[in-house]
Amino acid sequence: MKKQFLLITSIFFIFTYSFSQTKEITLEDIWTKYLFYPSNVPGFKPMPKGDFYTVKTKYEIASYYFKTGEKHEQIVSNNDIKSASNNAIELKDVQIYQLDKDEKYLLIGTQVESIYRRSFKAFYYIYNLTTKKLFPLSDTAKGKQSFADFSFDGNKIAFVRDNNLFVADIINHTETAITTDGKYNYVLNGIADWVYEEELHMSQAFSWSPDGENIAFLRFDESRVKEFSMVMWGNLYPDEYRYKYPKAGEDNSLVEVYVYNIATSTTTKIDMGDNGNSYIPRIYWLPNAQDLIVLKMNRHQNRLEFYDYNVRKKTKELVYADVNESWIDVTDEYYFLKDNKTLIVTSERNGFNHLYKVTMGGKIQALTSGQWEVASVCAIDEKRQYIYYLSNESNVLQRDLYRIDFNGKNKKMLSNGKGWNTPTFHPNATYYYNIYSDANSVPVYTLHDYTGKQLRVLQDNATLKQRMQEYGFSEKELFTVPIEGGIQLNAWMIKPKNFDVTKKYPVLMYVYGGPGSQEVSNSFSRGMDFSWYQLLAQKGYIIVCVDNRGTAGRGDAFKKCIYKQMGKLESEDQISAANYLKTLSYVDSSRIGIWGWSFGGYLSTLSLLKGEGVFKMAIAVAPVTNWRYYDNIYTERFLQTPQENPQGYDENSPITHADKLKGNYLIVHGTADDNVHFQNAVDMVSALNKAGVQYEQFFYPNKNHFIMGGNTRLHLYIKLTDFILKNL
Repeated sequence: MKKQFLLITSIFFIFTYSFSQTKEITLEDIWTKYLFYPSNVPGFKPMPKGDFYTVKTKYEIASYYFKTGEKHEQIVSNNDIKSASNNAIELKDVQIYQLDKDEKYLLIGTQVESIYRRSFKAFYYIYNLTTKKLFPLSDTAKGKQSFADFSFDGNKIAFVRDNNLFVADIINHTETAITTDGKYNYVLNGIADWVYEEELHMSQAFSWSPDGENIAFLRFDESRVKEFSMVMWGNLYPDEYRYKYPKAGEDNSLVEVYVYNIATSTTTKIDMGDNGNSYIPRIYWLPNAQDLIVLKMNRHQNRLEFYDYNVRKKTKELVYADVNESWIDVTDEYYFLKDNKTLIVTSERNGFNHLYKVTMGGKIQALTSGQWEVASVCAIDEKRQYIYYLSNESNVLQRDLYRIDFNGKNKKMLSNGKGWNTPTFHPNATYYYNIYSDANSVPVYTLHDYTGKQLRVLQDNATLKQRMQEYGFSEKELFTVPIEGGIQLNAWMIKPKNFDVTKKYPVLMYVYGGPGSQEVSNSFSRGMDFSWYQLLAQKGYIIVCVDNRGTAGRGDAFKKCIYKQMGKLESEDQISAANYLKTLSYVDSSRIGIWGWSFGGYLSTLSLLKGEGVFKMAIAVAPVTNWRYYDNIYTERFLQTPQENPQGYDENSPITHADKLKGNYLIVHGTADDNVHFQNAVDMVSALNKAGVQYEQFFYPNKNHFIMGGNTRLHLYIKLTDFILKNL
């Protein structure tokens, strides 16, 4: 009996022990096996006609009913594509696809090649869904195309190649060059220059009129913009890549607005006045196809004007303007109603970002108000007179979906008020799919009708959820950090799974902190870094992130107090947060480090240098070290020009404070970073050398701002992890 009891006890102990132990996270798990990367719903797209959506697999592109989720029909099979292309193309080669409005044609893109962050080029093909024939959009021998876009009737496609704008007639298989003066590093037609793409989020710079009779486009004259060069290593004699990059205080492209008429093959220039120190960040057609809305912004970016140009009368009129004492963020939150005179827009004009209904040239009516912010407009339903939008009204750390009518009445929350929602609506706003998560819950993809009713789950990421349990992920705790002036900063913390309040732990702070950003939220964000933080937690580190002043969601006063002094308050807040953490009984006050990437690398560096020893170590990946080196649209938005505000640039440059280095410092950069140039790292290192202080540096040849490709990310995170383990 005793032996039997011992046997049962042993079996119970082994069983309990095996299930109580958690697996150890490795960097290979994160960056080679991608074990902690959330799954999504690939190829999910609403269809132009009817309440259907498409899903692409390697076998087919098929349509499904929104309401039931049942398969409607096969649009095209892999065998169809193979047969039509003589086995040259398979569905697995199709990286992008689009149906025309009448669903007669399927436009597919293969061999997609990135240009910069948002722009790309590809070989496009048109598949006739009736005849099942496939033909190239343009002669492939002439090169790849960008931004292929159907006309309203679906019989024509406009695209850009070699900085010129073209129209292809699908019926007649003809091609017309709208422009011919496009030239690399000199003139761009229908495609934005580097700084517009990066900072105004514009890459396609042309738009079809709703009736298909006209194309409005922007022409960028880059001739006066200075070039930046990067060495591309690998050949016996390395290559040099040169492109136009306007730095703070330097000249921009001269941008002009044109309208091309299809029937007459004529091009008309719209006189927008002085274009030497202004921006044209957006163009929109009104539903009547006669009026083109052109947005114009001054160089200080604190006045945004909406002009209505009538293509038939050739008249121009200012119909709306938004003004701010500091700056205005250009968004895509501009919706023009079918009456051709009403605009739904967001604005910070009253201190918080809210919805407004504007009668163009007349009344401005606030539809929402309060000390909370509208994050974005998701859809406009003119049939039911509803506006769907995301806001943080319930909590600054959350995003909930709301619905309100065109008069600002009958507001209703459609989400659960507990986490972070990212909905995508069908064009007619009848259905939407939503991605929901919270700080410790994996993303769940669900389908809903316009009332908010959940119809079904598309992807629950159950595998990832189970894997996180197996590896013993710690919960992310949300809290606030008190600093001087009675200010409470939002923060999150990840503690080791076996956390013991009687022990003292080293702390690694992560920072981004750029203007209008938000890293602290009740959402499952930055999943790959989240798993890396769990790895560090398994090794006994506490991870903390604090959103400093200048970040989003808390109104203009909180976000724009950094104006003309970017970096000052942000770094002071990170230092104050570190000093607060030192007061916690379970924090080892001698072992606090900070790291960041891009703007975060700038802040981690500046915080280390100004922190007077509060940080034991810092890591900066691809940091700005002198805002004079960064592009003018972004930098001048917050600092004005170096000529106007030299102290704003120099007093908060890490290079200025290089001789104050206390602690261990690692700087990492890609040599082919087209965004934050390698020049930033080189000059920072030069300043540290001059100051006679010690540091560590590492660079990645031919890698851009994201430092990825091949084995690079794994190598990078091994480097970062080793530095933390050695120095913190």
